[in-house]
Amino acid sequence: MKKPLRPAEATAAAAAVVTVVLWASAFVSIRSAGAAYSPGALALGRLTSGALALGVLCLVRGEGLPPRSAWRGIAISGALWFGFYMVVLNWGEQQVDAGTAALVVNIGPILIALLGSRLLGDAMPPRLLAGMAVSFAGAVTVGLSMSGEGGSSVLGVALCLLAAVAYAGGVVAQKPALSRAGALQVTTFGCLVGAVLCLPFTGQLVQDAADAPVSATLNMVYLGVFPTALAFTTWAYALARTTASRMGATTYAVPALVVLMSWLALGEVPGLLTLAGGVLCLAGVAVSRSRPRARAKAEAERATATATDPEPEQVP
Repeated sequence: MKKPLRPAEATAAAAAVVTVVLWASAFVSIRSAGAAYSPGALALGRLTSGALALGVLCLVRGEGLPPRSAWRGIAISGALWFGFYMVVLNWGEQQVDAGTAALVVNIGPILIALLGSRLLGDAMPPRLLAGMAVSFAGAVTVGLSMSGEGGSSVLGVALCLLAAVAYAGGVVAQKPALSRAGALQVTTFGCLVGAVLCLPFTGQLVQDAADAPVSATLNMVYLGVFPTALAFTTWAYALARTTASRMGATTYAVPALVVLMSWLALGEVPGLLTLAGGVLCLAGVAVSRSRPRARAKAEAERATATATDPEPEQVP
């Protein structure tokens, strides 16, 4: 019989679910906002909205500045993941079709696993590797099924590759910072760093906002408040409680959810190959997050023993 997750594990798992659902929804919103906003302007608008939302939350919760020891990781992740990643991904998705972008960007979790093992000492258990292999096969299947003829360019593929590298580097840099500062602090100031680096796009943002339809602007604000402010915070919360490699593998659920959301929100009916790829993505995530039965049994026995052992006598 499978033992239920402990409260802390359940909360971290719920945070991871919130993250992947909101990140999946971002692809639908980017498709709308990206038609009216240039890549840099969209990134700046999204990051500004996110930073404002996070700033208000920090004030309400009375959060102070992160400790000095956390700033290196915050600055690197803010520059790579919040700033550079969002700009080049927006630009890349204007150069290639959605399927090709999904294919290239989904090497990110593999890079996270390699960097996490090398720089953070993350374990690479067989189940994690097997799950990532299954999920990557699913991502490839989804990508191929969604790719259109003549929709790709060398520049677009290169930009998506840079986005994947920046994503991986940002995650690995963020992990140590989370051992020194809270998830909300790391996310807030990382988002602020990204927004500051995108300030050169201010003029373009003002110009695009003047011409953009209200729906595109609302989608940009949604991207800032939910897939950025909320989802990056829940991501950081979950990342602080597991390895970078395992969290990276979790994001392989995003392509499957994008397919489902595009079906429901945009009426884009997926083909059988796309559905099969989505199932593979979810199956791989399930495998990568599972634990061997022997290990799970041992952890359950330790938890039971801890709960039932009498308190030691107090020695005067």
